[in-house]
Amino acid sequence: MATEKLDIVKTIGDGIRYGLKNFFPLLLMVILYIVTVWIPYLNVGTTIGLYKAVIGIGRGETIDPTSIFAKENFHNLSGLFLLLGLLYIGTVVAMMFMLIPGIVMGIAWGFAIYFFLDKKVSPLKSLQLSYDTTYGNKWRIFFVEFLTALAIGLVCGLLGAIPKAGTVLAILGAFLCSAIAVAIEGVMYDFFSKKADAILAEHPHGRGRCCHGEEAAAEAAETAETVETVEIVEEAIDDVQTEA
Repeated sequence: MATEKLDIVKTIGDGIRYGLKNFFPLLLMVILYIVTVWIPYLNVGTTIGLYKAVIGIGRGETIDPTSIFAKENFHNLSGLFLLLGLLYIGTVVAMMFMLIPGIVMGIAWGFAIYFFLDKKVSPLKSLQLSYDTTYGNKWRIFFVEFLTALAIGLVCGLLGAIPKAGTVLAILGAFLCSAIAVAIEGVMYDFFSKKADAILAEHPHGRGRCCHGEEAAAEAAETAETVETVEIVEEAIDDVQTEA
């Protein structure tokens, strides 16, 4: 079955439209995050809140800038840190093979944190979901992110070239463009979130190993054969005891 492809132009266009429509809440959220990201421990909650905001953007929800400070953001930190550790170790190991594999795996696992927070799955399952849903779309994800970063760089560069006020304008431009970038990320996540929902619906216990697919059928057949063998042995023992 053909892999559904991410539409690069549509993703960026929808992200810009959403970003402009919800510009001020997004801008305020980005500002609050950048201001507080330097505060130890609080920055954990605000980072999780930012991820959750991206998830909400994908669903077309109205953004509450102060949601990055919600107490719920600190739930299940152990699972999140485990996921981050797996991401870091896996990416570093992949980087050892001439850099390119590390970049590829970084893209393949790029939505794992979103899936962990949104789908309430384990760290390992979120990594697998991210890998499966992005299959065949890694270059498209790369170009969406590359074009977004390029646009931000060009805007900031042009504003920074303005005499006297260039530095201030470049900083303001970075804030404004970051708000749009968050919206684009949300639109892109929505595309892969729907693919993840389809995978979870088809294999709720993980890739068909528990109650779907050939492995499950083989395991059931093996269990039936074992039960039948035990029954035969028990009957033989009963016959021997009766004769004795």
